[in-house]
Amino acid sequence: MTFETLSIEPATTMDRVTDELRRALFAGELDPGTPLREVALAESLNVARSTVREALGALVAEGLADRVPHKGTVVRELDRAAIVDVCRARLVLESAGVRSWVDAPAEARDAVRAALAEFARLAAAQPGTSRDRSEPTLAELTAAHLAIHRGIVALTGSERLLATADSLYAEIRLALANVDRIRRNAAEQVTSHTRLVELLEAEDTDATLAELTDHLAGAQRSMLETLGQDDSQNDGPE
Repeated sequence: MTFETLSIEPATTMDRVTDELRRALFAGELDPGTPLREVALAESLNVARSTVREALGALVAEGLADRVPHKGTVVRELDRAAIVDVCRARLVLESAGVRSWVDAPAEARDAVRAALAEFARLAAAQPGTSRDRSEPTLAELTAAHLAIHRGIVALTGSERLLATADSLYAEIRLALANVDRIRRNAAEQVTSHTRLVELLEAEDTDATLAELTDHLAGAQRSMLETLGQDDSQNDGPE
């Protein structure tokens, strides 16, 4: 692979290289499992190998790439078992957040509301929905989407649970971005998340948990579909 679609300005920094690689990943120009060869990337981007090496390290730290023995750095690739397991773990963590809503401090509840408002703002700026705002990147949309769920886990007040959630979200960022890139349905996602937050506001824990279960099951189905697999097996997050 020669990475012809990648380009940066001359004399770039490591951050610029990282930004360009991140852009290519979220744009779907580099498929899951693609080896990220230092030499080929350095030549395509006209930078030193050491700069590429640092940029790849940053992508690994973000959960967008993996170091694989004897293969080097590759674009993160999730299989069916990993997606199912992550969704199950998310349900446990986010359910704990839902149960904590009533007793959570006002700042934590406000953070969930603010995350939803930001996601709605970015979704409204997608092509065809507004001519007055710049188009958000898929990375921004995915981050805003996951910020809502992170806020729900944060309701527990547990830094350890939040750290675990961050690790899970890092694993699925690219998979979710692929779903968003294919479906372009951010407005529908806003409606779905608004419903979830409205149930939290109503302090209807049972209904919120049911909605969350359906929501995460839908996310699992969507991610599996991007792998060309169905979700017919009864192994969803429930």
